[in-house]
Amino acid sequence: MSSQIKYRTESRLERVLRNGRFAVTAELNPPDSANPDDVYRAAIVLSQVCDGINAVDASGANVHMSSVAICALLTRAGYEPVYQVAARDRNRIAIQGDLLGAAAMGVRNVLFITGDDVANGDQPQAKRVFDMDSIQLLRMARIMRDEGVFLSGRKITTPPRLFLGAAANPFAPPYEWRPLRLAKKIAAGAEFIQTQYCFDTPRFSAYMQRVRDLGLHEKVFILVGVGPLRSARTAEFMRNKVPGVVIPDAIVDRLKKTPKKRQKAEGKKIAIEIIQQVKEIEGVAGVHVMAYRQEELVAEIIEEAGLLPRPYRKGVIPAAIPTHSRQERIV
Repeated sequence: MSSQIKYRTESRLERVLRNGRFAVTAELNPPDSANPDDVYRAAIVLSQVCDGINAVDASGANVHMSSVAICALLTRAGYEPVYQVAARDRNRIAIQGDLLGAAAMGVRNVLFITGDDVANGDQPQAKRVFDMDSIQLLRMARIMRDEGVFLSGRKITTPPRLFLGAAANPFAPPYEWRPLRLAKKIAAGAEFIQTQYCFDTPRFSAYMQRVRDLGLHEKVFILVGVGPLRSARTAEFMRNKVPGVVIPDAIVDRLKKTPKKRQKAEGKKIAIEIIQQVKEIEGVAGVHVMAYRQEELVAEIIEEAGLLPRPYRKGVIPAAIPTHSRQERIV
């Protein structure tokens, strides 16, 4: 990305990325509860080491506290949320209204995904909406922000100032198509990307080589998905039951060869190793940590991976960044 600093929003995540630092975001696992304390207990752990906290939108097509409600709680407490929006459940009218409401609450980051099909969730009888896909949602949000109008053409009095994100999965075939889909998301408006879990660093490295060949790493900030595996059994479940997750045999075998009481620690060690590997790949702007029901490990992973204080990204020359930008507060 260019060293010239241009902030579209008041997003801390955007500032960290545009200042050349290696950013960290993490998922807050949404509670099956109406108790706000369940959100705050997870957020306080994540906020100490993250530049943004993802409020997940019914992941796996399962019911949890809504992402917009989690964002409301996070902004009320002064945290930096990433509002996740799935196309699966709402039409364009509802989503445009939600974007205005989120921006009014102080949300500055939004991540658009198409969403897992309801057949994968706990209520497969639910009706699918899919009025728009993630690329169309990106384009819609960019029009609202940059042109100040709804899709109908009606003027927005105060447009939402949002840092726009999308998801990517470099690990699922057809591999040659994945960078091209990334290019479409960038053209639609994506400014940052969070990838699916990375357990296959050679595959990701090959993906990034193609991304660099296309010059896409200079147009978007790519945060690599990482996460600790609790056990060999968890690894088997994820790769067999969670759509889009690819875990190589070598990782599963490594966990199986580890005594059961040490598998959780080994899973954390694997996550740290992956962070240290992807951090050295040109074009990687940060990591997105997904620690399902293991938020307490996130701080340990970030610290032991050497991401506190925030290092500059590979290829970034600090002297090339304007002085005022280097003064941004970084955890």
